[in-house]
Amino acid sequence: MQDIQQKKNFLEQINGDTYMHTFPKYKAAAAHIAPVFNDVAHTVDKACDFISEAARKGVRLIAFPEAFLPGYPLWARVAPPTESENFFFDMAKRALLVDGPELGLIRQAARRHDMFVSIGFNERSPVSVGCLWNSNVFIGNDGSILNHHRKLVPTSFEKLVYANGDGAGLRVSDTEIGRIGMLICGENTNPLARYALMADGEQVHICTYPAITAARTPDGKGAYDLQSGIRIRAAGHAFEAKAYNIVASTFYDSTQRACLEPLGEQMLARFDAGSRTVSMIIDPKGESIAEELSTEEGLVIAEIDLSLAVELKRLHDVVGYYNRFDIFKLTVDRRANRPVAFIDDSLGAAGDGGSPRERGDHNFAPSQNARAAASPLGS
Repeated sequence: MQDIQQKKNFLEQINGDTYMHTFPKYKAAAAHIAPVFNDVAHTVDKACDFISEAARKGVRLIAFPEAFLPGYPLWARVAPPTESENFFFDMAKRALLVDGPELGLIRQAARRHDMFVSIGFNERSPVSVGCLWNSNVFIGNDGSILNHHRKLVPTSFEKLVYANGDGAGLRVSDTEIGRIGMLICGENTNPLARYALMADGEQVHICTYPAITAARTPDGKGAYDLQSGIRIRAAGHAFEAKAYNIVASTFYDSTQRACLEPLGEQMLARFDAGSRTVSMIIDPKGESIAEELSTEEGLVIAEIDLSLAVELKRLHDVVGYYNRFDIFKLTVDRRANRPVAFIDDSLGAAGDGGSPRERGDHNFAPSQNARAAASPLGS
């Protein structure tokens, strides 16, 4: 009799919602804001303030721009190495460690407000004072670090500032609000990097950008239309992945312009006449669904409804039935790079490429679905 009742209860659960796949709905925000350029403490304070503001508006996920802490090296666009040593020195001495106190404050704010936070930062190597990465960290609503990504290849002039990243952060994070992936600026042009995230089950994509590109001349001629490039890439990835795309770009403000003043009036005029970026949120159909921001600072907020992808995946699912895996093969090496492998290193055998934890990434979950065993954070 007991077995019959258990079977009856099981069938009732199946016919109900217990065994059904769920599709979260929530608000997400792209922070179209400027750092307090080269001022780590005040930029951290500003980020925490915007996390609080987003929480008051019911947001569960907020994305900050590329290299937000404490600012993207705009000067590298126009200044040759022989004329930018002071700029690089100022940048290097303000670069952060992923487990440092500055990001620790962001993590506390994320936990305090039950918020998932993506934020870009200039990262320094724990073993080299001159090695910097263009990095992004994804923080869970409990304050743990869910993913730590270093830009795979610095774009153009960035190669004179940043080192190559690795594949350790080329993964999605499985969370209660969906599977979240992220790429930095020009990486969103790389179809293999984007496909790696699609194939990892990405449902929400985050892409980040700097504030502006300089024109070739003070009258505005020859500027690369970065805003147009962002729109094309963002809509294309959303449409191909059938995923939401949160585009977080930097607002160009007076603190960034002031940093460029040593380059002279001609260079300032080239930036003033340049192409500003844009922040937006794109749905899985490739359509912008919130008021976009470019020349004003603020939050772009939209509702995420992950159920929207179901019907669209029926049309084109490039990581499911709408592909030929017997013909196409993609291999992604997600081992972390490290400068040396010591044979007496208890954390890894020689030549194994290292792990995220070995490269200094504390509270990082090496498996794509597991959260880090984060040590307790202050409130």
